[in-house]
Parts: sequence; C-alpha cells; structure tokens
Amino acid sequence: MMSVVGEMLSLLDRELYDESLAARVLGVPKSTLHWWLEGGSRRGRSYDPVLRPVPTGSKVVTWGESVEARYLREYRRTLRVPLAELRNFIAYLRTELGVAYPLATAQPWVGPGRHLLLKASEEAHLPDEYWPVVMSPHSGQPLLLPSADRFLTRVEFETPSEGAVIRMFPAGKESPVVIDPEVRYGTPTVAGIPTESIAEQVAAGDSIESVARDSDLPIDSVIAALSFERTTAETEDRAA
Repeated sequence: MMSVVGEMLSLLDRELYDESLAARVLGVPKSTLHWWLEGGSRRGRSYDPVLRPVPTGSKVVTWGESVEARYLREYRRTLRVPLAELRNFIAYLRTELGVAYPLATAQPWVGPGRHLLLKASEEAHLPDEYWPVVMSPHSGQPLLLPSADRFLTRVEFETPSEGAVIRMFPAGKESPVVIDPEVRYGTPTVAGIPTESIAEQVAAGDSIESVARDSDLPIDSVIAALSFERTTAETEDRAA
C-alpha cells in the first residue's frame, strides 16, 4: 500500500498540462509561465527557473508546478514582487523541506511551519511589505498577511494541517469553479462540467437558462463558469 507521503508526491508530480493549457488554466501568459518553469537569458544574462530547481526542457506542467505558479501569479500580479526574491524564497523552502513543491504542501502554511516562511523571507531578502507572514505582537505567533491568505483561500489541502494541495478554486471557494487533477484531467469545471464547454454553448446561441436546465446546474453556476471563461479570455487577449 502506498504511503500518504508517496500519494502526496505522486499527485504533485503528476503531469497534467502542456504549457499552453496550463497558462490558460492559470490565467497567465504562456511566455511568463515558460520563464517561471525554465528560466532563460536576457540581455546577455542567464536566469534560473523559479518553479524548477534546474531547466528540464519539458513542455509538460505538473500539478505541483501549477499550484506554485498560482502562488507566483498572486504575488507578481497583486504585489509586483521582484522575481529574483521569489526565486530565492521558493528555493530556500525547497531545500529546507526537502520537497520539490514546498508551496503546494501544507507544512509551511500552518502552525509552527509558518516560522519557516519567516526565515525564508529573511534569507531571500524579501522587503518587509512582501512577507507572507508577520509575528503577532500579542501572541508571538506568525500571522498570515492578506497576500498569502489570498492564495490559501484558493487552494484546498488533503487535510487542513498536512498533505498536498488537492484542488484549486481560481475564483475563490465561494465560486463553484474548481480545478481538480482528479476531474477532467485538471480542466476547470463546475460540478464536473468543463467551464469551456458551458461558455461554448452560450456562444453558440443557447440561453443561460437552457444551458442550466440541460446541464442540471443552478443558473448561478452557469454564470460563474461564464465569468471565469471571460476572465481567462481577457488574460489571453492581453498576452497576445
């Protein structure tokens, strides 16, 4: 019988997407995702990957890489954190925890593990305003800052205190849109129905009401799927 650790590693190492699909699912430009995965050269300088210890040349994206790319997306888009510091931050956690995908596991996010996030922030020379946690002046315990909390509200771990991220909620947990590696090969879905399929039906002329009726979905779920697909399309347009 496979151990819990083995199952966790197996899930995070699972190859799910090519780069184009991963970029679409995550809502980031393909060129940006490729840079995070493989690094590269600019103006005569070479840069290491962020999501991989070293370049692999692989155009296939694992579930663990997808989860960590979601974290990078939040920090780069919301806070404009310099990529060099984020690279060092993740590399430090990877070394200290001895796992390939430290941000896709619960250990640094809960309980005593949060102290490691503080140490990683120091070692990576992250400016104070970019730290994911701060020490509470009252309890002396690490508290998540909004930037980190925003990421955590969009993922679900195997259990609240341990294991790997087993699914993501790209629009937040109040939305029915889910990205689950066990459902439709990680395609964004609503109640198991791909959001892209729902959007295609409406684009073909079906009303929201008829799509909801035919799919046995609440109207609100259909609207959520359409909103997610619209946001995804806008990201693709900006990257074009």
